[in-house]
Amino acid sequence: MSTPRTEGTPSSPAVMAGEEPLVSRSPWRRVLEGLLASPTAVISGLLLLLIVVATLLAPVYSARVAGTDPFRSGLSAKIEIDGKRVPVMQQSTEGLGLGVTPIGPTWRAQYFLGADTQGRDVAARMFYGGRSSLLIAGASTLLCLVLAAVVGIVAGYTGGRVDSVLSNLIDMIWAFPVYLLAISLSIVMIGKSYSFGPFEIASDSLIVPILIIGIVYVPYVARPVRGRVLALNQSEFIMAARGLGIRRWRILLRHILPNVATTLIVFAPMLMALNIVTESSLSFLSVGVQPPNASWGTILQDGQGLLYSRPVVSMAPGLAIMVTVLLLNLFGDVLRDVLDPKSARGR
Repeated sequence: MSTPRTEGTPSSPAVMAGEEPLVSRSPWRRVLEGLLASPTAVISGLLLLLIVVATLLAPVYSARVAGTDPFRSGLSAKIEIDGKRVPVMQQSTEGLGLGVTPIGPTWRAQYFLGADTQGRDVAARMFYGGRSSLLIAGASTLLCLVLAAVVGIVAGYTGGRVDSVLSNLIDMIWAFPVYLLAISLSIVMIGKSYSFGPFEIASDSLIVPILIIGIVYVPYVARPVRGRVLALNQSEFIMAARGLGIRRWRILLRHILPNVATTLIVFAPMLMALNIVTESSLSFLSVGVQPPNASWGTILQDGQGLLYSRPVVSMAPGLAIMVTVLLLNLFGDVLRDVLDPKSARGR
């Protein structure tokens, strides 16, 4: 007489043996778990998030904490320190005593890092400048990845004359040194207004440096993407999909693009770090962010003439750039190892 089986009782050998059933995890969940398992990725990611949040709160810091307008000249402004009214621009004590020197770091709410040559609060400008620098770097990174993905996928998948034309175009752009090309484009484009039907780009718009920086790095991403697509074209699952008569656009969306996405994601942190340095360099040379906007690069330029009297004006944005780029590189290294374990084993 057979024993009746109770409904819901596990009957598989693995469950009867006390083993946990295998649960399939999505690739993105495995990536997230890999990042969370790395202290370097967690710490660098949290610090980057803290920097982003701090820059987004720039108006709050300026209005509620510092009580200053970082975009208005404060040559005749005075602040209260230890019950005394002190001018922001103090009489120079060097040489013949001619001219004025900006007040140094007060380590208080107002002028925490001192003032620049225009009497503006350096700390408040740091927050606003960081917001511009991160916005330009992030937007130009996204633009570069999109353009590189389109060029690389079209060139690698289509082949023939299309591949030849796009590859030669990439090589032409690659032939120019990055900074020389960026400076040349900036000199031509900066300071002009552009109209496209109902849309208009002002001469001081951040869109201009975003476009310039986003374009100059396209060849450096498009080439690896093209190589990846060429390798995928020879894979068995792509050839099987073609043999089954699946449409080209469906193969691109369902098979090519997901496999290329990991390459693009690995490039993102490194590219954003490069874009921060590039934007700061262009702004330091006055061909990047234009007044009245501020960035870490423009603050570096403001402090160029104060290196000996008020070095903190240049040191503060320089340190911010260094820390942000370092955190992006650390996070990018872990992300690359998680997405490509072979690279981690090879080191």
